[in-house]
Amino acid sequence: MLKKELLITFSAFFFMSLTALTGVYAGESNEKTVTISEEKVDVTGDGKKDLIYVKGVPYEEGAQFFKKIFLKVRASNGEIYKIELDSGYDPATIYKDLNHDSIKDIFISVPTGGSGGLSNFYLYSLKDFQVTNLTVPEPLAVNSQFEDGYKASINIQETGQSYSFDLSDRKDEYERLGLYQDGKLNEPTELMVLPFGTLKPIKVKDNLYGLKGIQRINGAYNADGIANIESTWIYEKGKWHLINAEVKSLKSQ
Repeated sequence: MLKKELLITFSAFFFMSLTALTGVYAGESNEKTVTISEEKVDVTGDGKKDLIYVKGVPYEEGAQFFKKIFLKVRASNGEIYKIELDSGYDPATIYKDLNHDSIKDIFISVPTGGSGGLSNFYLYSLKDFQVTNLTVPEPLAVNSQFEDGYKASINIQETGQSYSFDLSDRKDEYERLGLYQDGKLNEPTELMVLPFGTLKPIKVKDNLYGLKGIQRINGAYNADGIANIESTWIYEKGKWHLINAEVKSLKSQ
């Protein structure tokens, strides 16, 4: 008798659990997906236009932030390709041949909405109906530090370029924050070198397209802008190669 009661109890628990799980999946499947953009571009190289959507699931009704974003391609051969992207705001697509195979690639930028004005970037090829992640360049690696006398310096690891900055016009603020005391740095402190805030296709050489990126260098806080690092890249032999890098002081812009 006890076994029978236990069996009934277990069965009831199993049924309740199954019902709860079904409810969870039903709720997820009912998430509202919206079409953010829709374009017709030949990205497979067969001479026929493919239908390319960027779709997203808003964080909540009417929200500008998308907790889920994905690229959906309805190709000319009838196949459907779906690529998951990270969450963010206002994703934008640009179609340029960035790997130089005479077929347009899909470049996507998704602003994250953070205080640093950063975005996530993606690059995909669908040549011959095969999805290939071409990736994007890694941000430049930079060594940086504040120095005595309200100064700062940076060194770009990839190129060996060094730059120095006179920040004496900010000395009152830096003293107030405790970064300096009578012009002497209180402790070793690095600058804030951000990842790419901007990355976009441009013509780089011989009429070929590459990417230009901009990384912001800030001082004591995000609004304390010091300079931008501008880098230009070209895709060759399956990799991104740096063409040049230049540091531009924000005071001179």
